[in-house]
Amino acid sequence: MLLGFKTQLKLNQTQRQQLARHAGVARHAYNWGNDLCLAILDHNKNCSDSEKIKFPTAIDLHKWLNKLVKPQNEWYYDVSKCAPQFALRHLAFAWRDCFNKKKKRPQFKKKGRHDSFTLDGTIRILSSHLIQVPVIGKLKTYERLPTIHQPKNVTISREAERWFISFRIEIDSITTDKEVDVVGIDLGIKTLATLSTGKVFEGAYSYRKLSGKLAKLQRELTRKSFGSSNYQKAKLKVQKLHRRIANLRKDTLHKLTSNLSKNHAVNVIEDLNVSGMMANHKLAKAIADMGFYEFRRQLEYKSKLYGSKLVVADRFYPSSKTCYNCGEKKDSLLLSERVFCCGKCHYQIDRDLNAAKNLEKLGRATTKVTPVDKSEPTPLDEAGSKIDSNQVIMSLKTS
Repeated sequence: MLLGFKTQLKLNQTQRQQLARHAGVARHAYNWGNDLCLAILDHNKNCSDSEKIKFPTAIDLHKWLNKLVKPQNEWYYDVSKCAPQFALRHLAFAWRDCFNKKKKRPQFKKKGRHDSFTLDGTIRILSSHLIQVPVIGKLKTYERLPTIHQPKNVTISREAERWFISFRIEIDSITTDKEVDVVGIDLGIKTLATLSTGKVFEGAYSYRKLSGKLAKLQRELTRKSFGSSNYQKAKLKVQKLHRRIANLRKDTLHKLTSNLSKNHAVNVIEDLNVSGMMANHKLAKAIADMGFYEFRRQLEYKSKLYGSKLVVADRFYPSSKTCYNCGEKKDSLLLSERVFCCGKCHYQIDRDLNAAKNLEKLGRATTKVTPVDKSEPTPLDEAGSKIDSNQVIMSLKTS
C-alpha cells in the first residue's frame, strides 16, 4: 500500500532562498490561473451561448501561462518548470471539486500561509540523509530516508521557519496479534475516546491549554508596524505556537489510532458530521481541538496497514440514546446528562460507555464475531451493572 513520508530538511541560507523562490512562483501561477478562471466565469454569465468561453483545463492554463506570463516575468525561468505546472494542476482539481459541490470555490493564496510546491523528474535518494531534486540540487534531512523506493515526485512545504519534504512510498501491510476482537469507540469533547472495554483516552487539549499564550502573541503582533522587521518576528512566534498546537494534537491522535489498529481486530466508530457539529459555535472550538476528522482519516489507513477492520456506523444510529441492556431508545438526551439512566429497566451507566458498547454490539452483528470468553470480571462488567451513578463514575476512574 502507498503511505506518505514526511521529514524536515536541513538547509543553508542559499537553499532556503531557492525553496522560497519556488514557492513564490507556484503561488503566483496559482493566483494568476484562479483570477483567469473567475474572469471566464463572469464573462460566461453575461453573454450568449455562442459567445461563451470554454472553462480551461490544467493543460490550457499551462499553455496560456507560457505565452502570456513567462515572457513578462523572467524570474519564472529561475525555478523548475514543475512548480507552476503542478500549481495549475492543483487549481484544476480544486475547481473540479467545486463544480461537484464537494468543496467551496478556490481562494487566492497568500504569502507565508501554506507555502508549498511540487516537483517531479530527476529525483533520487542518494543516501540515508540525502535526496536530490531538480534545479535545487541535493538536500539534507534530519531523519533517515527510505532508500528502498525512489519517489516519482516530491512536495516541499513550509511550516513557520521549517521546511519539510514529503513523498509516497510503497510498503507491505504488517499483520499484528490482536488482543481484542471487536471494540466500540465513542468520540467526545470531554474525553477524546471511550472504548467499550472501559478504557478512556484523554485528548491533548492543546488549543485549550495554549490559547492564552496565543492570544498574548497575537495582541503583540497587532501592535507592530505592518511589514516591519519586528512584525515579521512577532508573526514567526505566532506561527511557531500554531505549529506546536497542531503537533501536540497529531501526536495524541497518532498514538491512539496506532494502538487501536494494532491491538483490535475490528474497530467500530460513528460517521460523525463534523462540519455540521462545527456549526454549533458553543462547541466548535472544543470539537476542532479534538480533531475528529483526523482521527478517522488515520484510523482508516492504519487499519489497512496493520490488518484490522474498520466499521463505520450510520450517521443516524442512536448509540447514545439506546439502552445497551434492554434496547429501549430515549426520545431525547441532553448533553449535560453524563450518566445514561434507562426508564424501562433502570439500567445506569456512563453515557459514553453506553454508546461505545452499543457500537460494539453493532460491530459484532455486522462482522459476525463471537465474544471472547472472560473467566474473571472486568471493570466493564462492574460498570455495566445496575448501580448508582456515583459508583459508575468511580469504577471508570479506577479502571
